[in-house]
Amino acid sequence: MALIAYDSADAAAFAQTRHLRDDDLAVWRAAIGRYLGPRPGMRLLDLGCGTGSWARAFRTWWPESEILAVEPSAAMRERAVVEPVLAGSAEDIPVADASLDGVWLSTVIHHVADLEAAAREIRRVLKPGAPVLIRSAFAGRHEAISLFRWFPEAVAVLDRYPSIAGVEAAFATAGFSTAGCEPVAQVTAPSLAVAAAGLRREAHTPLQLISDEAYAAGVARLAEAASAPSGPVVDALDLLVLR
Repeated sequence: MALIAYDSADAAAFAQTRHLRDDDLAVWRAAIGRYLGPRPGMRLLDLGCGTGSWARAFRTWWPESEILAVEPSAAMRERAVVEPVLAGSAEDIPVADASLDGVWLSTVIHHVADLEAAAREIRRVLKPGAPVLIRSAFAGRHEAISLFRWFPEAVAVLDRYPSIAGVEAAFATAGFSTAGCEPVAQVTAPSLAVAAAGLRREAHTPLQLISDEAYAAGVARLAEAASAPSGPVVDALDLLVLR
């Protein structure tokens, strides 16, 4: 799948615009907690951690746990807000067998080149019964994500992402079954004006893969909408949990 390879410009844009505010992470903490059961001594891996915002949040929430971070992109590792961040990928995780109480993947599943190989590798590093938690936009599920309202051409890119059923099928080959799947509504920006001002094309895979003309048209749509007062921008991504 691996739709793009992150370079330094992408990593910088991601770090500037894709980290949720601490207050806006609360809904995700509650959703994750329903499946993970955090406890002292827990070992949780942030796989494909990007610039490390989730690993940082986990360390804040659960200071008595061990939070590991793995990221394949050198550019992302260089800009990470946590350390250490280990080099590795979903198909090659530098962690011992049966040593983890959970694996977290946030907006990364569409970059995994071989889902079945990743499922086998994640199965290897997880303790029996431990969950893999996948936060993502999935193919066919764009309606609750505001980005696609302004950039409708990007829906075709999202439809190249894995579907929920496709991820479930790939992970089933390694013995995983679905423990839960729910949309989680988050505040992505406090207003449309803030969203428009902070938009960076390099931070969003779907926007990188549409034409320049389609991107410019979407920026114009968003700017027009942002010229009027608005409430918070609320988007829903899915949390898929497998065991």
